[in-house]
Amino acid sequence: MKKLCKSYKNRKICGVCGGIAEYLNADPTLIRLGFVLVCMAAGTGLLAYIVAALVMPEANETEE
Repeated sequence: MKKLCKSYKNRKICGVCGGIAEYLNADPTLIRLGFVLVCMAAGTGLLAYIVAALVMPEANETEE
């Protein structure tokens, strides 16, 4: 079963977008662009990213 966790190999800041992309089998760039658009449109994307960075567990290097 897949587990949502921060990414090690697709990490730019905290690995949140990379982890979401790995979980959804999507391109990490698309997820990052989505976060940027939400930040610009509603301003809640940054808060969501910070909360996700604090809540999401770190991935083990052996899992990837």
